[in-house]
This record gives sequence, structure tokens and C-alpha cells, in this order.
Amino acid sequence: MNDALAAVPRRYALSFTTGALLAREAALLAPLYIEQHDWERVRDLAVAGNLLQARTYSSGIRLVRETVKRLSALADEEVEFLIDAAASERAYLMWAAACRRYELIGEFAEEVLRERFLVLASTLGYQDFDSFVRTKALWHEELAEIKGSTLQRLRSNVFKMLQEAELLSEAGYIVPAVLSERVAAVLSARIPTDLRFFPTQQTDGRGDAL
Repeated sequence: MNDALAAVPRRYALSFTTGALLAREAALLAPLYIEQHDWERVRDLAVAGNLLQARTYSSGIRLVRETVKRLSALADEEVEFLIDAAASERAYLMWAAACRRYELIGEFAEEVLRERFLVLASTLGYQDFDSFVRTKALWHEELAEIKGSTLQRLRSNVFKMLQEAELLSEAGYIVPAVLSERVAAVLSARIPTDLRFFPTQQTDGRGDAL
């Protein structure tokens, strides 16, 4: 019975329709977390003070909640790193956070984005995402049952994240990641390395490739 349960793949979390990369929002909430070291407290304070400057209370709640979800996928030292990071470094780390928080995004980044880069394919399009989802749907009924409109929102948001992280141009061309030494070290500290989420041949924090 336990073996049968273990063979069932975990359901994908598909709630990444709020915001896009959320790098700006992360920069605002990260210092608050370093003060509080309590994500629930950060969420409450950010909503009460409209720290993210949302136009409505309900949108503020959604935006804060999603930003906290992404940031909580990072280690404390990574959250602290965000505060003083350059814009490009922050964007890369928030792309990694999205890949960690949402397994579907992480697998798309590793199996499609990075793979296409490594085989010298220059573009990434909606059809690549749709093909990826169709393949995953064979093992994940939550994808097989998803509404077309929901799939469009998920796909659109993933591509917005990629563009905001400057890993994909508006014309659909893959942009090689230019990782600073310190952000590469942060990303490669995890096992397996988070560098697998990026269009790069780099495989460790020293800039070396296999």
C-alpha cells in the first residue's frame, strides 16, 4: 500500500497567477523579514500597512501572500542577500524562488528552457510550454483537468517571469543568464544546484562547466 502511494506523483501547486516575478515586492518585504523572522508577522504587517502599495485591499492581500510564498522558499541568508543585491541578482534569485516554490515551473525551467539553451535552440515559445504541460498531464490529472483559460494565465505568467528576469526577450529569444560570482555561489549551494533553472552552461559557483 505504501509503495503504491509512493508511486503517485505529488500534485502540482498551480496558484502562481498573482503578480509575475515579484522582485520589487520581494525587495520591500525582505527587510521586514530580517527584522521579524516570522513570515506570518511579515504578512500581517505588510497587508495592514499596504507596504506593496496595492490599489485595493483584496489585491494587496493576494500580492503579499504570493510574495511571502516565494520568499519563504529562500533560506534566511538568501533573503538577506536580496536586500543589497543588484537588480539582476535579485531577479535571478526570485526566478529560482519561483522554481523552488512551484515544481511545475522548476521542471519547465530545467527540462525545457535550459535544455533548449544547451542544444543551441535560440527561442522559447508558448507551444513549448503547452507541449510540456501535455506531457506532464499524462501523470498529473490536475493538469489534464485544468481549464484552458487557467492554463493560459499560468503560461502567460511564467513567460512574464522569464522576461522580467531577463532570461527571455519579448520576441521569444532565450537570453543567456549572466550570473555574478556571488549569486552563482548562492544558487549552486543547494543540492541539486539551482543553476539547473537557468539558460547557462555554468554548473558551480566558480563559473566552471562540466
